[in-house]
Amino acid sequence: MKALILAAGFGTRLLPFTENTPKPLFTVTGISLLDTLICNLQRAGCKAIMINTHHLHEKIDAHLAGKQYEIPVTTRHESEILGTGGAIKNVADFWDDRPFMVINSDIITDIEFKKVYDFHLNHTHPATLVLHDDPEFNTVVVDGNGFIEAFDERPPRNARSASLRKKSKKSGFKETGKLTFTGIQVLNPEVLDLIPDNVYYSIIDVYGTLTAKNRKICAFVSKKHFWKDMGTPERYRHVVFEKMATEAFKQAFLGSSSKKITRTKLKGDGSDRDWYRLNNGNRSLVMADHGIKRDDKTSEAEAFVAIGRHLFRTGLPVPEIYLYDTFSGLVFMEDLGDVHLQDVILKTKNQNEIISYYQSVIRLLGQLSLSGSRDFDPAWTYQTPQYDKDLILEKECRYFVDAFLREYLGMDICFQDLENEFRQLADKSLEFSINGFMHRDMQSRNIILKNDHFYFIDFQGGRLGPIQYDLASLLIDPYVELPRSVRNILLDFSVKILAPAIRVHPHNFLSCYKYCAITRNLQILGAFGYLSRIKKKTYFKKYIPNAIKTLEVNLSDFKDTEFPGLKSIVKDVCSMTAF
Repeated sequence: MKALILAAGFGTRLLPFTENTPKPLFTVTGISLLDTLICNLQRAGCKAIMINTHHLHEKIDAHLAGKQYEIPVTTRHESEILGTGGAIKNVADFWDDRPFMVINSDIITDIEFKKVYDFHLNHTHPATLVLHDDPEFNTVVVDGNGFIEAFDERPPRNARSASLRKKSKKSGFKETGKLTFTGIQVLNPEVLDLIPDNVYYSIIDVYGTLTAKNRKICAFVSKKHFWKDMGTPERYRHVVFEKMATEAFKQAFLGSSSKKITRTKLKGDGSDRDWYRLNNGNRSLVMADHGIKRDDKTSEAEAFVAIGRHLFRTGLPVPEIYLYDTFSGLVFMEDLGDVHLQDVILKTKNQNEIISYYQSVIRLLGQLSLSGSRDFDPAWTYQTPQYDKDLILEKECRYFVDAFLREYLGMDICFQDLENEFRQLADKSLEFSINGFMHRDMQSRNIILKNDHFYFIDFQGGRLGPIQYDLASLLIDPYVELPRSVRNILLDFSVKILAPAIRVHPHNFLSCYKYCAITRNLQILGAFGYLSRIKKKTYFKKYIPNAIKTLEVNLSDFKDTEFPGLKSIVKDVCSMTAF
């Protein structure tokens, strides 16, 4: 047996995701649809595979060049798309005198190709089409003897339906009389003579010619098999979840379960990701949905997985990632529960207990910075590989001006008005920086308490940078609004614990901290402005007063000659009756 995998299509229904990735390279559990089909054909005894290509053909060629299959796999580029019939004829030199298999590249199935091929060998008809019951696509009319009558895009008329239902009782076909073509077919070489050379030609026209000559098209009806067409983003995402969720529970709990997996959406965060809790009996996992990858850059999902697995391997307190597919954006991980540090602090009235909680977190923060930086690969990051001057100026200072002052508050302030002060701030923030692993969003809602242990989550923005930045993020966190007296106690504790570990003089440690506290504060306000106004996540608005007040207080610690323009603007903002 030889086979042709049809991979030339534009994937129009999958736009915009097929602008950069051809649909045969869409993945499920990290394995492309194309690789899955090739492996299944190998197992079925296929001796050689041809793949027709057109859209993004160079990416398919590059993908195949990095693979080693057990059988020959080659491609045939179509400068103009030829249709299924035209594609079959275009590789006429590839076929031999035996029946051959033709398969669409945008399906995932457990239908056994060998059984389909053997079925075809056991009858004398020129073609076998594999059919499956999928109400969304049931358009192939099958008679009571297992032969295809028509390809009908409309529901059958009442009279015809009755006839087909009557026949279906003895044939075992669905009562509608219609089934779905799976994109899997076996053809005899004689069909090649019915296809013209070098033109677009539909395989349906070939079937029409055959039936006009009283030749039969056989239906191989797939029952109790998994089959899905991946032609739209919704169907693709559904299939990835359906295939991966069960496997994730197997890997997490070392065994399968017959119980249904339920999915409950969790409260979102500031990103565009969706979060879900998956339950299977009394077991649970958390799934993050980052969305389908759009371009060739490192994605947020790829950073989340690479950094998360690195931190977990290092022994740091982060959730274990059990299964993932970074192209679809789905990541299945350990369920740490719903108790965030924010919840704990807001419910705790005793100041000494609050300090004790934070001291535990600060100790872990030191471990995260030092241990997390060992063997950390900057290529894992999806924004910038490290915290540097350009990032401070663009993603914190300019973000504050554009997203908060101008867009959210409507103030007539430009980045250039404060550029000299921002450049001074960036330089000072990095002057005594000792780089370690930097979480970049170290706040109380990204720290979870489970069984009296704290865990860090949402580490996808991690990179190399000063530990003082994460410490500042933790202490000026507007979600809990720690009193300044408590912040000072914790800052003194941090100097004693962290400064010796990172081998920096306490004075230099504090100098870097106080400038990082300003840059972080600017980033917080930029984010709150953007999320509230652009993303319509108005939940964040209530934290803006806390962040503004903290910025004003921290700026007051600097000499009058430092940041006078920024101080003046913040004073004006504080005088507003509402933010």
